[in-house]
Amino acid sequence: MAVQFSLRHIPALIVASTTTFGGMWTFFDAPSAMLEFGFPAHVAHAPTSTPVMINGQARTTILGLLTFIFYFQRKFVEVDTIVAVFGAYAGAVDAWLVWKEGNAGKAVFRLVASWALAACGIAGLTASSL
Repeated sequence: MAVQFSLRHIPALIVASTTTFGGMWTFFDAPSAMLEFGFPAHVAHAPTSTPVMINGQARTTILGLLTFIFYFQRKFVEVDTIVAVFGAYAGAVDAWLVWKEGNAGKAVFRLVASWALAACGIAGLTASSL
């Protein structure tokens, strides 16, 4: 059975897309992915940072894929749970790391955007469209 799309699904699909494809980016160009993430050039271009980033982003990609799988299985409560937890926790950690590395603007953006998405998950936005 196909999913009946609703505008309320957009935040979950943003999370699923950015985590799936953003996580895969590191396999093709880890330094540019790290720069986009908000890390400074000295971190992004350090050869020892590439395997660590790829390893961590593989797990991020898994969460994105699970979000897509649950979405297409119409398990919207599960989708909202992933969006809420991922947005709240990963958003805080991402923002803290980027802030600590000196990119305050990107850190604030990451925190506000991820917590806004987390709020959608906490509110059960995807599941409420049933």
